[in-house]
Amino acid sequence: MQPDYWLERWRESRIGFHQAAPTPMLVAHWPAVGAEAGSRVFVPLCGKTHDMAWLAGQGHRVLGAELSPLAVAQFFEEQGLAAATREADDGVHHVSGPIELVQGDVFALEAATLADCTAVFDRAALIALPPEMRQRYVREVYGRLPRGCRGLLVTLEYPQHEKAGPPFAVPEEEVRTLFGDRWQVTLLERQDILDQQPAFREEGVTALAAAAYRLERR
Repeated sequence: MQPDYWLERWRESRIGFHQAAPTPMLVAHWPAVGAEAGSRVFVPLCGKTHDMAWLAGQGHRVLGAELSPLAVAQFFEEQGLAAATREADDGVHHVSGPIELVQGDVFALEAATLADCTAVFDRAALIALPPEMRQRYVREVYGRLPRGCRGLLVTLEYPQHEKAGPPFAVPEEEVRTLFGDRWQVTLLERQDILDQQPAFREEGVTALAAAAYRLERR
């Protein structure tokens, strides 16, 4: 999707992807990632997700990347945090305690910015991108994460012809193709969630599952 698409959705508050609480699969499966306390966790296309505050509460440092300045401002306001800002080549960095958000293009993140991210949590990034952008995203953005980096990836699975994304369906076969060369991929859980998603049912989607994967960079 083009940047203007997401900027417009934030301006119009069409953010149905935002959750009022931390992602259940994050809470359930983060221990399986094995990220040490104090490690830095990368959260791409983070919006104003509560997942970042949850991760910080587990003792992690958090690096979020978000295109929309509205999303960044709303995150700090809603969390009751004051942030210091600085401009860099890869975006505007907003820092408050253990949380740093980079407002800018995720594809422009510099390798040095991601160099100490030894963990990653991806719930809304991979599934937000169409197929050709998913390939570039994994190649370029995940490609800048260091060896040994561990992560948790959450995807959606549904008959793609029944609904136009985003969010897009990303089946297990594609996950393994995208990550297989450089990452070890382990399926942790697949859960039927159609009953929990009335908007999908209203669009005629007949099956919907969320899948959680543990990733480890070779």
